[in-house]
Amino acid sequence: MYTLLLLGIGTQEILFIALIVLLLFGGKKIPELMKGLGKGVKSFKDGVNGIEESVKESTSIDEEKKDAVK
Repeated sequence: MYTLLLLGIGTQEILFIALIVLLLFGGKKIPELMKGLGKGVKSFKDGVNGIEESVKESTSIDEEKKDAVK
């Protein structure tokens, strides 16, 4: 059987982990956990995009200052 992830985790391991999560949190808690995880990922992506935009903005301001000096 082939591995699904770079960490060498196969299908059987993923199913085992899913079963453990189901036993620990129960069927009713899992959607809430996934919703929270999704919000966290979205927040992280928004933060990364904000940093990229601020870097681009500061770079364009620096270029404008260089052009003004010439």
